[in-house]
Amino acid sequence: MVNFNTRREILWRQVWGLAALLAAIVFSWIAYGFYQPKILRELEFVNLASWLGIVQGLLAAVIEPLIGELSDRIQQRLGSRLPMISVGVVLAGLIFATVSLLVEYNLPLGIRWILPVLMTAWVIAIIMFRGPAIALLTQFAPISELPQANAILTFVFGLVGAIGLMGNTLLYSMGASITFLLGAIALVLGVFILHLFTPKHFIHAVTLNQSANTTPTVLLILIFIIGLATGCEINLLLSIFPQQLQTQLPGLKAEFIASEILLVSAIASVPLGEWTTELGTNKSMLFGLGAMTGLMGLTLLNDNNVIAIGLILGFGVSFSLVFISMISLVLAKIPANRAGLGTGLYFGGSACGIAIVSALMKSIGIAPVSAFLLAEFAFLVVAVCIVMIKKISVV
Repeated sequence: MVNFNTRREILWRQVWGLAALLAAIVFSWIAYGFYQPKILRELEFVNLASWLGIVQGLLAAVIEPLIGELSDRIQQRLGSRLPMISVGVVLAGLIFATVSLLVEYNLPLGIRWILPVLMTAWVIAIIMFRGPAIALLTQFAPISELPQANAILTFVFGLVGAIGLMGNTLLYSMGASITFLLGAIALVLGVFILHLFTPKHFIHAVTLNQSANTTPTVLLILIFIIGLATGCEINLLLSIFPQQLQTQLPGLKAEFIASEILLVSAIASVPLGEWTTELGTNKSMLFGLGAMTGLMGLTLLNDNNVIAIGLILGFGVSFSLVFISMISLVLAKIPANRAGLGTGLYFGGSACGIAIVSALMKSIGIAPVSAFLLAEFAFLVVAVCIVMIKKISVV
């Protein structure tokens, strides 16, 4: 079997196959996030509509690492993560299709609880394959070239996310049933393309040297904390500062500003991938988060609409830099036979950070100044964690 970490070239065909699955995941998340509160309010679960997403985020903080560890064991036993990814996609697609049918009916009061249960099951199904799918990057690109490969995923994430945020009117006109059904079809199509672009002879078996590697527990904890702090800052950026920029650009909606940040991040990912490879993921991650934090401070001081446009561009570039760096940083520090656990810890920490910020916004509210201070603290946490990681011998 071939160990792809010994290959010098990036397997672009496989990376684009993974990008197709990521595009389906992003579209499904946008559809889910748009309709989940509407459906729950229609079913008279008003309080649950506000807090279910937060509870699911905290649940993901626990489940993501467990699923990642399980995918590593499947990788070692079967030689591939694709079976687990396929099962997760099929489950998520079936649940989405089931929800699309149920929302068309006026469910009796006694069984309405089945929809929030199915929604939570859908989130768990997504977790089953999202982290393991991203962990495939270690098979598709050598460690030194991970940022360039991840730049493709950042491009797809930013582009689909921007289109999704600007397409809320279209989602509303289609209705929940058709939108969820399209989400199910997109997921199945995405995993089909991944399989199509990843022939059987590309299945990867972990070498004996890799399987012998051990990972310090403190490193795993630091990866989770980095994910948590980064999730906090990204949630603050997309939740608080589009509204702040809207006061400086009153002709634009906050949703449009957020989508423009994502669109800029997609465009910027193309040149930033190679630049991040040359700079190194540690420096690029700190540079991206530091720039993002500084731009938040400038946003609070700004009252000029021309500068506000520049801030949107700056946020997009820094957002792109963070997304290109974060997974590359994790996968570069973790042995290949534990890539699933590494991505699971990062995504679990990120979900926890997003949930914490969302809970604070709903319970006590977060003023823009407080958001800036919290983002600054998150940046310092990431900086300390990266310095500590550099002192740990991993591979």
